[in-house]
Amino acid sequence: MSTRQLESKVIAVAGATGAAGRAVLRRLAADGATVIAAGSDARRLDEVMDATRAQVPGSRVSGQVIDLLDPQEVHDWADHLEAEHGHVDGLFHLVGGWRGSKTFFDSRIDDWDWLHDRVVRTLQHTSLAFQPALVRSAAGRYAMISATAAHKPTAGGAAYAAAKAASEAWTLSMADSFKKETTSPDGAPTAAAAILVIKALVTPEMRVEKPEAKFPGFTDTADLADTLAGLWDRPAAELNGQHLWLTAR
Repeated sequence: MSTRQLESKVIAVAGATGAAGRAVLRRLAADGATVIAAGSDARRLDEVMDATRAQVPGSRVSGQVIDLLDPQEVHDWADHLEAEHGHVDGLFHLVGGWRGSKTFFDSRIDDWDWLHDRVVRTLQHTSLAFQPALVRSAAGRYAMISATAAHKPTAGGAAYAAAKAASEAWTLSMADSFKKETTSPDGAPTAAAAILVIKALVTPEMRVEKPEAKFPGFTDTADLADTLAGLWDRPAAELNGQHLWLTAR
């Protein structure tokens, strides 16, 4: 992608303070987007914004402390962004988390409860809040990060696999709404929801700390960021409802 290709885009990033969020903010800012980072911890949010501004001089990045488990707060955030900027073109849902057990019998329902809130419920809230604005955008994009576990669950990962599978199903329903509710003059959809599938993420810091490690099947956070920034390079009709595999199937 050429420099500044996202100049006109307004993109919100939920879960911006994690490893993926840091890489994504940097990439989007470098491509000229107006980026709004959301997180639950004000200190970490300030740190990631400061780092982005230092790495990308002149970047247009701001932050908002948001409780993604509060649906009204998320709706208000989406409405405010659209009112302030005139349009919202993307929401990237990068909220993660993992809990599991050694065996299936040892699976804990409270692990499911935690993952349901953190992984599923937060995605439900961002998708419902931002869907109308993405429909109104000339090129709306919604993306979530899923995992191979949703497609090949392990005995001890029942709760995690189920949470990711539920999130995928919800996102595919959103994709169907885009197919039905957004059309360009030629009848093609203008918005798309996509699912990025990874095994796990690896950061540059992890590679430095363990130079001998191979991290087989892991996705570099920079590659994840490249894929997300490139979603506007593909027509919505081609992208909508697709699984984009960033690791072996």
